[in-house]
Amino acid sequence: MLSARDLVVKRSGRTVVESASLVLEPGVLTAICGPNGAGKSSLLAALAGLLPIASGEVALGDRQVAAIPAREKARMIGFLPQQADVAWDISVETLVALGRLPWRSVPGRPARASREADSKAVASAMAAMELEALAHRPVSQLSGGEKARAAMGRVLAGEPDWILADEPLANLDLSHQQALSASLKREAGKGRGVVVVMHDLAAAMNHAERVIVIENGHIVADGAPEQALSREVIEAVWQVPCRWLGKAGARALAMGPADAET
Repeated sequence: MLSARDLVVKRSGRTVVESASLVLEPGVLTAICGPNGAGKSSLLAALAGLLPIASGEVALGDRQVAAIPAREKARMIGFLPQQADVAWDISVETLVALGRLPWRSVPGRPARASREADSKAVASAMAAMELEALAHRPVSQLSGGEKARAAMGRVLAGEPDWILADEPLANLDLSHQQALSASLKREAGKGRGVVVVMHDLAAAMNHAERVIVIENGHIVADGAPEQALSREVIEAVWQVPCRWLGKAGARALAMGPADAET
């Protein structure tokens, strides 16, 4: 269980998350949605223990996330930022394999995973992100979407208990958006907790099991997608008239009033 209680996060003296309390369960794909600047990325980074908090607490089980040693925390939480920059022009396979670093031994400590386990995890992540054909290509020669897939492959290779991803669908074409969404649902089905920041409300409606809506640093809706992303919530938070079309699992969000011409 990953939880936050009365969480307050400040950046440059400005409060970006205010009094946020939530409990995230493993085995569930949760989407965090909200307008630009609402505090989504700050909330996600704070949950991962990567952003200092002004007050409140973030806990993983019965342990404070801030108190968990970095290497152990990296084995438990896999984090994908919005901009997954790569400092060296390494191959895709090497980038994905970096996800295994938290599992490797360090001087004075026993090995945490065998080479066989590392190889198996990297191969599985490469396959999940359809990266096999790009394995030996330098990262500098990848498109934006290919880089995004490789970065997610690194997270998956780490086999974390929790996957926290900030807009992982943003740079992907429709086919790979669908594939990644299916992969994240599979990871949740294996018992991992999956928390994803999404701007695409239709993707959140169709793929997430739970949606948290944040506005001006406050959680204003939290529940099943049909409730958290109801027309009333969207019109109040995003301030646009809209309506949902289609059946459950394949809904589309139409902008404009219900009597608008189609």
